[in-house]
Amino acid sequence: MGALNGLKILDFSTLLPGPYASLMLADMGAEVLKISSASKADLVVDYGTRIEGADISACHAWLGRNKKTMFLNLKTPEAKQIVRRLIMEYDIILEQFRPGVMQRLGLGFEELREINPRLIYCSLTGYGQTGPLRDAAGHDINYMSRSGIISHAGRTAEGPSLMNFQVADIAAGSLHSVIGILAAVYHRDRTGQEQYVDVAMLDGCIPFNSLDGAEFLVSGRQPAREGELLNGGCMYDYYETSDGGYMSVGSLEPKFWENFCRTLGRDDLIEGSVWPENAPAVKEQIRAIFRTKTRDEWTRIFADADACVQPVMNLQEALLEDEQTRARDMVVEVGLPLHDTVKVKQMATAIKLSETPCEYRFAGFPLGYHTREIIDSLGMDYEVLASRGVFD
Repeated sequence: MGALNGLKILDFSTLLPGPYASLMLADMGAEVLKISSASKADLVVDYGTRIEGADISACHAWLGRNKKTMFLNLKTPEAKQIVRRLIMEYDIILEQFRPGVMQRLGLGFEELREINPRLIYCSLTGYGQTGPLRDAAGHDINYMSRSGIISHAGRTAEGPSLMNFQVADIAAGSLHSVIGILAAVYHRDRTGQEQYVDVAMLDGCIPFNSLDGAEFLVSGRQPAREGELLNGGCMYDYYETSDGGYMSVGSLEPKFWENFCRTLGRDDLIEGSVWPENAPAVKEQIRAIFRTKTRDEWTRIFADADACVQPVMNLQEALLEDEQTRARDMVVEVGLPLHDTVKVKQMATAIKLSETPCEYRFAGFPLGYHTREIIDSLGMDYEVLASRGVFD
């Protein structure tokens, strides 16, 4: 019995933000039914390596974990009627279309709340349901760019730098959707009232300006690349080692900075603090020291130093070899549906609940797999509906 057992969610999302949000909810016990179009490609579903012996990608097997899936052509009147019947049971909707699309299909919040007055309806978009950019297309890189984060990220000489991590998609989109949905569920449990949840990935990125954003709104001072506490202005940074590896140094507080300097053999730097007046010159000295040993040598040297210094790991090290990852059970083996002997390694959900831990019951089914099962459960004629293009 998961923490969210009893919640039933219709998931109309694609790509990464919505599917990762519903993955977290499903891992915590919610029943998720993913609605897909059989005729529309999904970049993430089709991305990368396919699992040996199965016609499914590793990404889809992960994002589809613990979910049922069916095909519906939402442009057909029969499909719309199916959705209207489903929301009497699946009374939480997560959708990721551009603003107005679901309304034009007759499946917007105002229409569906008339059918189920307990409906929770979460719309996850790039720019939200209001404002001049509401209809604009976008991706992770665009939302971060417009939020201001990227204006003071990267290096002074090179400008902005890419990260192979979808900050806006996951941290701003997925996580805020989960929070919004669960807040609406809590309110509904107390009052019985329905609710519309409007999540915009750009909105979620705005507070990620954090300390610099709070200061700017009071002082008006624009932060500069490599000019602030956490973007390279002080010794908080990455340092290359003799073998081309890197160490991360986060020794901000005085006690950690002192431990760092003593471990490095540079007690003379302690008084200047992690952000000395001659920061560029001190940083060059530290860079030169780190280049004298390999990454693994420095890792051993700093292992017990209590100085907030850690190696930059690759995925082999971080996901499969690291003792901390294993101790936290952050990589799990999950059975692949329709393949009794096949298990796939997947990243776990990060929330640890003592009494209702996350469960990893099965990896993703092929898209549309449960279509007939769901239609039969509604007492409808699958063959007739199929002949009318309802599942195309």
